[in-house]
Formats: sequence, C-alpha cells, structure tokens
Amino acid sequence: MERIRQAPRSDLRAKLEAQGFIYHTNQDGSPYWDETAHYLFQEREVLELESATNEIYGLCLNAAEHIIERDLFAQLGIPALAVPLIRRAWEAEPPSIYARLDLAYNGQQPPKLLEVNADTPTALLEASVIQWNWFEETALGGDQFNSIHERLIDKWRELKSYLRGSRLHLTATRGSWEDEMTCAYLADCANQAGIETRFLYVDEIGWDSARRRFVDLEINPMSDLFKLYPWEWLLAESFAPHIPEVEQSMQWIEPVWRMLWNKGILAMLWELNPGHPNLLPAYLNAPRSANYVRKPFFSREGQNITLALNGQITTTPGSANAEQAVYQEYVELPTFHGQHPVIGSWLIDGIAAGIGIRESPELITTGESHFVPHRFR
Repeated sequence: MERIRQAPRSDLRAKLEAQGFIYHTNQDGSPYWDETAHYLFQEREVLELESATNEIYGLCLNAAEHIIERDLFAQLGIPALAVPLIRRAWEAEPPSIYARLDLAYNGQQPPKLLEVNADTPTALLEASVIQWNWFEETALGGDQFNSIHERLIDKWRELKSYLRGSRLHLTATRGSWEDEMTCAYLADCANQAGIETRFLYVDEIGWDSARRRFVDLEINPMSDLFKLYPWEWLLAESFAPHIPEVEQSMQWIEPVWRMLWNKGILAMLWELNPGHPNLLPAYLNAPRSANYVRKPFFSREGQNITLALNGQITTTPGSANAEQAVYQEYVELPTFHGQHPVIGSWLIDGIAAGIGIRESPELITTGESHFVPHRFR
C-alpha cells in the first residue's frame, strides 16, 4: 500500500461536473475530490480487503439477528415505534441496496472495522464512476477494485419485479449537495435498469388521509421510496405515526432494520466475536483503555466524536445526540505524506464491490476529508 503523488488532469473541474459530480470542492475551498495523489495497492491487499468486508458483513447480520431474538433494542437506542417495524421488516426481507464499511488498514495488519454505514451511506458516486473515469483517463496501469456501478444497475434490475408500484421515488433533505447528488446517481442507475424515478425532498412528502397513503407533489401514492434520510430522523417527523399504516402498500429503501447497525453495533459485534481479527474492542458503558474513541450511536460525518489519545482529549462539534455512545479502542491509522486514510469498503446486495478512500491530516475523518482515488497491480 503506497500513496503516490501526481499532477491532476487538465480541465478537472469541468470533467467532474460533466459527470454530475458537483460536490468536488469543500466549503473552505480545499478539494474534496483530490487527485494530486492516489493509493496503490498490491493485489493480495485488495483480496484481503474484499474478504474482510464480506466477513464483517456476515458478522453484522448475525448481530442483528441476535439483537432481534433477545429484544436488545434499547441497548442500541432504538425508539419504541421502530421495534415492531424492525421485527416485521427483518422477517419480510424487503429490498436493500448498499452499505459501506469504514476500515483502518495499512497493508500489514488485518483490516479493522471502524464503523458501519448502512442506512444513509454517501461518497458513492465518487467511489464508483468518478474514480473509475480517473483510472481510465490517467492510464497508469493495473486495475481498480471497483464494480460498484455495474452491480448497482444489476441490483435495481433484479428489484424491478419486486417493486410495489411502477415508479420509484427518492428523497433527501434540502441543502445537502452530497445527498442530492447521491440520489441523482442512484436514480440514474435505476433508470438504466428500466425503472421510472421521481425525486422529492423530505418536507414535500404528503399524507393523503382519505387513501391512507404517502403521496408526492402530484398527489400520486408512493409505493417504493429510497430515502437518503436517517431512520432516526424519519421516525421523529410529524408523519411518523402513519409509517406503520403503509407497511402493506409501501416499501422503504433502506429498510428500517438497518437502524440496528448504528455505532452501538460495534460493541455488540465485539461481545459476540471477542478477539476477531477484523474487529476492535468496543463497549457500551465505559472505555477499557486509556486510548479510545467515543462515538454517539447516531453520529454522522465525524460529528460529536471524542478521541482520547495519550492523555489528550479532542472532541469534534456536531448536533448529534451524544448521550448514548460506544467506546471503541483506538487504532493507529496509517500515515502517508502526513495524511491518514480511511477505506470505505462498499457492498452491493451484501457483497464486496469496491473501495473509496477518504484521507485527512487529522485523526478524525469528517465530511470535508478528501476523497483520493486508488488502483492496484
């Protein structure tokens, strides 16, 4: 595993925006998409990442079943309204598209799970077509661990016959270019699979009291809704009491049982699989070592994270509910040219499909950490 510096392509901004990638620059003007360097892996490292991703995903499924069977929802901060919904969704196996595991990896030790992103994973477009186009245009040789785009289209094509209506709706909150861009990309993949799509914002979701259905702006009932909007937020909306009413007429993608894979699952995974080479010690009550990372269950994009390292405490700002949290043993991230990479390993339909790398000079990855492409040989 190496980090190799290189000159970016000419007319880079125009090329990115032509591919629909508008979230290429951070608010402070620094590049979010950064191709002044790339990571080069050996094939055996890619195979190790692939194997670890599939292994961890299996552990997560086992942990979810353990939680449901033993009624451990409260330990993971799951609201009461969600519990019967989760139980029924777990049994019904509604459509699920994708997930991302964030891993610490240096090419020498086994990949270690940092967290699971299975409800609202982003950084998808850049991990799939954007970095693949970089790989093809730069012609640096080797290959790239990346079949995300093809597998997304295949998955939507498979799900077409399982959709309850003739149109797939997608929704996200206002004001997030990244969320809107992700929805637009997933809609494009669904279109290529022959599925008609419509986008609306969460605050545009309506309730038809006569038909007892959620409707879009044209008062069309929604039968299948992909929501890039966390379930814990969805269940706090004014329309949340109606969600149980539409279980037979409407599917939510990702399904509600994905709530179980908030950051509290890290402690459950360690409890069920102590000493597993791809896991870090993690606990719900208190840290067991001097160096740890405290993560609120529903923290996102590095918000409200506390890092205790060598007697120094660092906390990131944020608006997440920080009361319920997991304490994960600190693992040293690799350092290349002063940057600390975290590998986002993508699963499509539960199978490892490629990686995307976010890096930062800081030890906590945030929403403005840079995305850097990769290849392997």
